[in-house]
Amino acid sequence: MKYKVCVYAICKNEEKFVSRWVKSMSEADEIYVLDTGSTDNTVQLLKKLGVHVETKIIDPWRFDVARNESLKLVPEDADICVCTDLDEVFKPGWREELENVWNKDANRLRFIYNWSLDENDQPIVSFYYEKTHSRKGYKWTHPVHEILKYDKEENFILTDNIVLNHYPDNTKSRSSYLKLLELSVKEEPNDDRNMHYLGREYMYYGKWNKSIDTLIKHLKMPSATWKEERCASMRFISRCYINLNRFFEAEMWLLKAIEECPYIREGYTELGMLYYSLEKYDKAKFYFESALKQKENARVYINEPFCYDGTIYDYLSICEYKLGNNKEAIKYAKEVLKYGKDTERIKNNIKIFESK
Repeated sequence: MKYKVCVYAICKNEEKFVSRWVKSMSEADEIYVLDTGSTDNTVQLLKKLGVHVETKIIDPWRFDVARNESLKLVPEDADICVCTDLDEVFKPGWREELENVWNKDANRLRFIYNWSLDENDQPIVSFYYEKTHSRKGYKWTHPVHEILKYDKEENFILTDNIVLNHYPDNTKSRSSYLKLLELSVKEEPNDDRNMHYLGREYMYYGKWNKSIDTLIKHLKMPSATWKEERCASMRFISRCYINLNRFFEAEMWLLKAIEECPYIREGYTELGMLYYSLEKYDKAKFYFESALKQKENARVYINEPFCYDGTIYDYLSICEYKLGNNKEAIKYAKEVLKYGKDTERIKNNIKIFESK
């Protein structure tokens, strides 16, 4: 069946991404963009490439308001709405797969989102994205980390054959996030997701005690049942205690994180890193090896890149060296080289290990 597919987005000062993004989205029937106040050539470039563009200043700024305004640009007769950002790129053929999996009862699609990629374009952090939906009944909510709400029961479709890659502009500031998250929690104090995000944001800002208090609040919420997210809150609490030089509490929370979610690498890895920093190399080795036993890289946004990019092997090689196991140290260092990570340093380490 043929569906009318429309892409929609918000943007501001994205001129360097316009050409690549429009090319990727051009499999859609129409593309709509709400510009929120660009001072560069973003609007002109989009219009030149045939994109429907309108400009509106959102003041005070909220991501949900901006998303809803952009969605209003999409015609009512659209069957499928695809929300992306200008720093994202679909792998070709996404439209055909979308029409293959969609059906008359569907109203939302999950597909693979590579949030972080290495220099060889291989995914480091991947999870399922849920920003493709039917035209009517949907509304964006939350001032930041906005999500879609539907006014009826949702029927999700899942495919691994649509892939969206993220190539972020790391020069852009995210300084507005903290105030927006505080507002989000104030508006919906019983939303566990927002509480987790706010605790994490306090950690990013070095507000260690505020972060600990907020993340403990998250863990006590009856609705906070997603184990991977609970595990992340526990790990973030541990990081705060490390920064407060309270290593016993840090260790305790990482042991809790492992107990909460024993089938992912993150808790083991961070506990290994803590023991390594305390020069407890035998314990560090045990937990790094335990991390490697967890083979599955679950498709969730909480995945930590350092659990899958060769970092564990790097730590293990040095632990083995410190414990006098030079053969094992060389073996693990050679594993690091397969990831193309700090090649010169690792080669120098191997020389040192071999000389001993």
